[in-house]
Amino acid sequence: MAILDPADMDKDLSVGEVAERSGVAVSTIHFYESKGLIASWRSSGNQRRFPRDVLRRIAVIKVAQRLGVPLATIAEALKTLPDGRTPTAEDWKRLSAAWKADLDERIAVLTKLRDGLEGCIGCGCLSLGECPLRNPWDELSEDGPGPRLLDPRR
Repeated sequence: MAILDPADMDKDLSVGEVAERSGVAVSTIHFYESKGLIASWRSSGNQRRFPRDVLRRIAVIKVAQRLGVPLATIAEALKTLPDGRTPTAEDWKRLSAAWKADLDERIAVLTKLRDGLEGCIGCGCLSLGECPLRNPWDELSEDGPGPRLLDPRR
């Protein structure tokens, strides 16, 4: 890809240019638009055109998705951004701070899961011959069904 001419910095992008620059498929761009995550306008020839700041918004979406942030949560966060300008580093800091606590909790759960995979998962299987110390007399059943020790959110 050629280096952008400064005169083209205000030029809107076609869906193909957005796909090439953002690294996502055209179908993904259409999907994001259908969910209200990004917006385009139509040229006189009825072609989609995107403001250049859509590249930053797509980058935010991609990073958030990699973190496991649900698309609905991403959509709510993007609604807090002002229209008509590129999201700033401060905007990103504010958005990501809202996701940090959830991410920290998921990391803690995954770490516990990883570290306990070879041991008891607190499944309530009543295998007292195999599990007399971790879950004697099926005490974990009082906390609810499922793997109580490795999935405390259930």
